[in-house]
Amino acid sequence: MYETANLANLPHIKSLAPASMHAFENFDRSAMAAGAIPRRYKELIALAVALTTQCPYSLEIHRTNAINAGVTEGEIAEVVFLAASMRATATIAHGTHLLGPRR
Repeated sequence: MYETANLANLPHIKSLAPASMHAFENFDRSAMAAGAIPRRYKELIALAVALTTQCPYSLEIHRTNAINAGVTEGEIAEVVFLAASMRATATIAHGTHLLGPRR
């Protein structure tokens, strides 16, 4: 199901909803542009989010973008563990809803 070749369908999606796709593309460019947060940090953040959402497309795209922005493998390795920690923390925090007296 998750093959990079499927991204070739993006123009078809755009043809079906051009205004929405145009708005998304502008939003995405704006969100990822360097600003108060430098581009390389944004790519590290994007990698952490892609790891937690487990989006294979975002992982590949933002890995390439991160490397192009000068991110090191050591930084990517730390992001892997940061994302793992965040997923584990969320699981534990949500677990508190399962225990104790019902309110």
